[in-house]
Amino acid sequence: MKSFLREPLVHFLIIGVALFILFEVVNDPVGPQSNRVVITNGQIESLKARFVKTWQRQPTREELDELINGHVREEILYREALALGMDKDDGVVRRRMTQKLELMSDDIAGITIPSNEDLQDFLESHPELFRIEPQVAFRQIYIDVEKRGIAADMEAEQLLALLSETESKLDLDTVGDNLMLPRKFNLVAVSEIAKMFGEKFSLELIKCTKGQWVGPIQSGYGLHLVLVSDRVAGRLPGLEEVRGTVEWEWSTAHKKTVRDNIYNKLREKYTIEIEESGDGFKNAQTVTVAQAAQEMK
Repeated sequence: MKSFLREPLVHFLIIGVALFILFEVVNDPVGPQSNRVVITNGQIESLKARFVKTWQRQPTREELDELINGHVREEILYREALALGMDKDDGVVRRRMTQKLELMSDDIAGITIPSNEDLQDFLESHPELFRIEPQVAFRQIYIDVEKRGIAADMEAEQLLALLSETESKLDLDTVGDNLMLPRKFNLVAVSEIAKMFGEKFSLELIKCTKGQWVGPIQSGYGLHLVLVSDRVAGRLPGLEEVRGTVEWEWSTAHKKTVRDNIYNKLREKYTIEIEESGDGFKNAQTVTVAQAAQEMK
């Protein structure tokens, strides 16, 4: 059943039925140009439901009358606007109608419920969306280049030598220069480190040997001596760890696929004519779907 619902042809048939229902059942059968306006029980219940959703209570008789009168007013003005051709060449109206059709395709896409296999395949084929990036815990000592001038590199090397001594008793909370960023970081994602210290610093940091003072490493602030105390490698998480995120991403991709399938099916009915003028262009050209597909190859 699930594989049946995934077929693009099924999607197209469903939207065809939905459009039939929309125009034959929901709309007033006498047409927009009729002088007869029928307010059905279903429409009244819909008005009441919207009121309850907004105000968290049932409308009074007077309020319901106002809702119905407002709906009648909207219907009459809508029909008169159509009669005057106000829907023609209106970009806002065109976009709104396009959006409504695409929202209908999204509803159709929502019929399909992904299986564990679908989600696992999506997770493995889109690792960049779900990969847990590497994390590093480290301590840094800052060397202010502007303050120390040309001696900065030499003083950093000397301080590194002292820090590397097994019996070093340097106070790690006071040695070096002051910087607004912390001296010690617990496990932090590499991307966050890059935001604070710069991309070059983060790339150098993930290569540092654990448990050993190294440097100087340059950042946008100056020079740093660094001690990596812990490191967690990046990995692709299991499905159960990120199921909610995978379901959301799968649904987004699936809706786009259904939209594209429906559009491509509809487009086959049309011959596209594009009139162009200017250097290097024909004044008029007719492009069929087959020709367009051939030219794209």
